[in-house]
Amino acid sequence: MTVKRQTAWANCRVGEISDLVRGVSYAKSEASKEAKPGYSKLLRANNINVSVNFDDLVYVKDERVSSEQRLADGDVIIAMSSGSKSLVGKAAQIWSSKGSTIGAFCSALHPVHGINAKYFGYFFQTKSYRKHVSYFAKGSNINNLKRDHITELEFPLAPLNEQRRIVEKIETLFAQLDKGEEAIRQTQKLLRTYRQSVLKAAVTGELTRDWREANKDKLEPASDILARILKTRRENWQGRGKYKEPQAPDTSDLPELPEGWIWASVDQVLRDGLSNGRSVPDAENGFPVMRLTALKDGLIDISERKLGDWDAASAEAFLVRKGDILVSRGNGSKKLVGSGGLVVSDVDDIAYPDTMIRVPIALNDVLPEWFIQFWNSPFLRSQIESAAKTTAGIYKINQGDIRSFLVPLPPIKEQYEISMLVSECVDKGRNLERWCDAEIKRSASLRQSVLKQAFSGKLVPQDPADEPASVLLERIRAECEANKPAPKRSCKKTAKRKIKA
Repeated sequence: MTVKRQTAWANCRVGEISDLVRGVSYAKSEASKEAKPGYSKLLRANNINVSVNFDDLVYVKDERVSSEQRLADGDVIIAMSSGSKSLVGKAAQIWSSKGSTIGAFCSALHPVHGINAKYFGYFFQTKSYRKHVSYFAKGSNINNLKRDHITELEFPLAPLNEQRRIVEKIETLFAQLDKGEEAIRQTQKLLRTYRQSVLKAAVTGELTRDWREANKDKLEPASDILARILKTRRENWQGRGKYKEPQAPDTSDLPELPEGWIWASVDQVLRDGLSNGRSVPDAENGFPVMRLTALKDGLIDISERKLGDWDAASAEAFLVRKGDILVSRGNGSKKLVGSGGLVVSDVDDIAYPDTMIRVPIALNDVLPEWFIQFWNSPFLRSQIESAAKTTAGIYKINQGDIRSFLVPLPPIKEQYEISMLVSECVDKGRNLERWCDAEIKRSASLRQSVLKQAFSGKLVPQDPADEPASVLLERIRAECEANKPAPKRSCKKTAKRKIKA
C-alpha cells in the first residue's frame, strides 16, 4: 500500500514502528483449563476474530511468560500458524489485556510510542493486509507466516495529528455501521424464532387444527398408515434372513397427540435399513462424492462435491436419488450434528460420503417434505442433542440413535397440508434472511471501503500545519536506536527489502 499522493505521509515497515514478539511455548502439564493463582490467561488463534474474545481460554504458569510476552492494551495479536489458509494471519487488537499472553502459534505486535495505537490496529483489518498474508501463508500441511512476512510489510504512515483524525472518522462511520448491523442481527434472531415456532406448531398439530377439524371425515388414521408401512416392510424382507420387527416407542410418558395421529419411532417409518456412506480418498480423476457442506438449510446442494478415488461400480450402493434424506453423523458443533437435508430434484451420478447417513423413509406413506420439516423441528433437535456423544471434540450420532427417535405421525393428507403451510411460512422468512445476509455483506464491504480510504489519505482533509510523517518516522528511528541496548524491546531498523501490501 505505497502512498504516492500525500507528500506529508511516509512509507515505512511494520517492524520500524512496532516490536514483534512470538508466543509462549509450554508443556501440557504447565497449562490449565481453569484459572489458578500463579497462572496467566493465554490467548490462541481461536480467540482472534475482528476483536479479541476471551472464550475457551487456556491458563499457563506465570514462570513460562517473559515480560515481553505480556500483552498491553493496543497490541495487535496475529495467528502465525494454522491448518487453514483462511485463518492464518487473522489479527485483532486487544484493549483489555489484563496481564494476558499468547500461545506459540501466535505473535503480538507492540506499537512504539509516537504512533496512534488505534490507527496502527485498523491497518490489520484491511483487505490489503489479508491479501498480503494469504500470499505468504504457505506450508505443506500447516500454513505459516514467518517473522519478516509481518515486520517487512510496508505500512502507510500518516502524520500523527492526521492519524488521530482518521481514527475519529473511522470510529464515527463504524459506529453507524454497527448500529445497522445490530438491527439486522435482531431481525435474523426474530426470523429464527419465528421459524422454530412454525415448526413446533407443525409437529404438535396446532398449525393444522382448523384444517383437521374441517376434514376429519376424509383422513385415514395414521395408525392404519403405520400398520401398512410395517406390513409392506415385512413382506419385502422375505428372502433376506430373519426379520427383526422395528421397536415401537414407549408412549406412557408422551403427550397426547391430535385425533388421527400416532406415536412411532423413526425405525417404524423406514422402508429399509439406515446406511452410512463410504469414506474414499480424494482423487484428481474419480467418481464424484458430496461434501458434508452439501447439507444446507434442510436441502442438499449437490454442487458441493469432490472427486473420490473409486469407480462407478464401487459407488453404486451410495448413489444419491431424488427423495433421499441424508443426515450428518458428526460435527464439532452440537447444534449442527444430525442436520438433515432432502434431495428435491433428479441428480446426476453422485454418491454420499461416510460423514452422512441415508434415512430411507416409506415414500408411499411418509411425505419426504414433511419428514425433513419434522427432522429440523425443535422437537427432533432436542432428541438429537440428547443422544449426541462427543469424542475428540466431535459430536456424533449413530444409526441406533436415529432409529429410536420419536415421530408424531399425522395422516398422509395432513402431512401434505402441514408441508404446504410450513413451506409458505419458511419461504417468506428465507427471502428476508437472504436480504439480511446481503446487507451484512454490504456492511462489511463498506467497512473495507472506509479503511481503504483511510490508509490512502482520502478519508479526512489534509492539514498543511501537521508535522510530516517523515519527521515522526526519523524521531521514532532515533529513539529506537537510542534504546537499542534495552533488553525488553528492540525496534532496530533493518536494511531488508520491502514487501508491498
